[in-house]
Amino acid sequence: MPFNGEKQCVGEDQPSDSDSSRFSESMASLSDYECSRQSFASDSSSKSSSPASTSPPRVVTFDEVMATARNLSNLTLAHEIAVNENFQLKQEALPEKSLAGRVKHIVHQAFWDVLDSELNADPPEFEHAIKLFEEIREILLSFLTPGGNRLRNQICEVLDTDLIRQQAEHSAVDIQGLANYVISTMGKLCAPVRDNDIRELKATGNIVEVLRQIFHVLDLMQMDMANFTIMSLR
Repeated sequence: MPFNGEKQCVGEDQPSDSDSSRFSESMASLSDYECSRQSFASDSSSKSSSPASTSPPRVVTFDEVMATARNLSNLTLAHEIAVNENFQLKQEALPEKSLAGRVKHIVHQAFWDVLDSELNADPPEFEHAIKLFEEIREILLSFLTPGGNRLRNQICEVLDTDLIRQQAEHSAVDIQGLANYVISTMGKLCAPVRDNDIRELKATGNIVEVLRQIFHVLDLMQMDMANFTIMSLR
C-alpha cells in the first residue's frame, strides 16, 4: 500500500488493462491462424492423396476415335445432301486391273465356285445356299413400309430357313422355286428402272448365277431406296 503523497507505479512486469486486452486479442488471432494452417494442410494432404490427383490422363480408345470420325463424316454427308441438289449415291466399281479389283473378283468367284460344287454334289449340300436365302430375306424385309404386314408375313413364311433346313435334310428343298419367289418379290418392290434387271434374272437358267445376280440387283435396289430417301428429305 503506497504511502501518502506517493504515486502508484506500474512496473514492466505488470501490464496495463489496455495492454492485456491487446495481448489477448493477438493470442486469439494467432490461435485462429494456426487452426487455419492446420485445416489447410489437412485439406491439401487429403487432396494430394486422392485417386483423382494421381490418376493418369484419360486415354481415348480407337473405337471413340472412329465414332467421332463417323459423326464428322455423317455431318459432311448431310451438308452435301443439303447443298447439292444433284447429289446421288452411286455404285462403286473397282478398276478390273487394280489389285483390289482382282482380289475382290477372285474371292467372289471362289465363293460361288464352292456353292456350285456343293449344289451339284451327290447328295447336294444346301447349308451355304440356305444362309444366302436368309440374307436375302432380311434385305427384302428392309424394303417394306411399316404397313406392309401381308407381304412381310409371306416373305417370312416362304423363306423360313428352319423349314428349309428340314426340307434339305429330306432332299425335298426346291432351291430354284425359292429363287423364283425371290425374283417375283423383287419385281414388286423395285423401282421401274430395275424392271429390265428383273427380266434378265427370270431368263437366267443356272441357279448359282441366278443367286449371284439376285445379290447384284438387290444392291442396286438398296441404292435406289437410299437415293429416294435423300430426295424425300429435300
